[in-house]
Amino acid sequence: MKKHPALHSMLIGCLLAVSFLFPSCTNRTGTTDKNTDKLTGKITISGAFALYPLTVKWGQEFQKLHPKVTVNISAGGAGKGMADALSKMVDLGMYSKEVSPEEKAKGAWYIAVSKDAVFPTINSSNPVIRELKAKGLTKQKFFDIFISEKIKTWGEATGTSSKAKLESFTRSDACGAAEMWAKYLQGKKQEDLQGLGVNGDPGVADAIRKNIGGIGYNNLNFVYDMTSRKPYQGIDVVPIDLNGNGKIDPEENFYGTLDEVMAAIRDGKYPSPPARDLYLVSAGKPASKVVLAFLNWVMTDGQKYLTEAGYVPVTPDKIKAGLDKLK
Repeated sequence: MKKHPALHSMLIGCLLAVSFLFPSCTNRTGTTDKNTDKLTGKITISGAFALYPLTVKWGQEFQKLHPKVTVNISAGGAGKGMADALSKMVDLGMYSKEVSPEEKAKGAWYIAVSKDAVFPTINSSNPVIRELKAKGLTKQKFFDIFISEKIKTWGEATGTSSKAKLESFTRSDACGAAEMWAKYLQGKKQEDLQGLGVNGDPGVADAIRKNIGGIGYNNLNFVYDMTSRKPYQGIDVVPIDLNGNGKIDPEENFYGTLDEVMAAIRDGKYPSPPARDLYLVSAGKPASKVVLAFLNWVMTDGQKYLTEAGYVPVTPDKIKAGLDKLK
């Protein structure tokens, strides 16, 4: 299995960033070139790691259609995406949790563009991985690991004699993944999660890969390889014992491949939260023609890239609602 390329190209604590630059692009306001009748302009986007890989794909494909458009994308967490959008530092923010009433009051405009989920992750060489695969962990066990910290060893987690120390990792940056994982654990908030704080999805994944007794949580695209459709080297998923019967039943066993997991999210077998919609947000409805063109394309032709990129489509009614907001 291949390692996630992002984990080798970025230092923990740094922001992911990508820019697709075309020298012919000089118009920053978003207009149509009268001579070639092609869209020109610049789009800036920042925010959630959860939406970053898909947005990069969208940016690449949109620029193929419109070579005089520049799309600059950086990832730094959902909190940064919302803050950057509301302060108009960027045109669009990537956001991976529900938009709050407070954010709406500040002028947040948003559309749901895709769906994914957060998964509990462990080192693939975990000392009790066989027991974890067979029995999983209940929501209460996860609560006692990440919230109350009652569980200190992997033996306590699995009811075995293992004395291996359990070390939990959480996100240090304000993010949707932590918010959704905490919400799943009896309605808690990100600040209630215990463990060593690590910046970003790549940081958590890297910490898990380096720590045999580690446990954390990651967005889907930082768990499964898009080519092999299996977990990245060094990482695995802890199955959730959804019915609490002490074993992973066949209907709960959908973690083997990316496609199985995506089907579970789509069909509602994986709980929500930590499954959730992903959003693009801005400070009020975008006025830029190029940004509006990009968003309309994302909600129509751009949707065909979701499956290959490891994302689940939102429901048809949410697609319609998004397109209606763009009119």
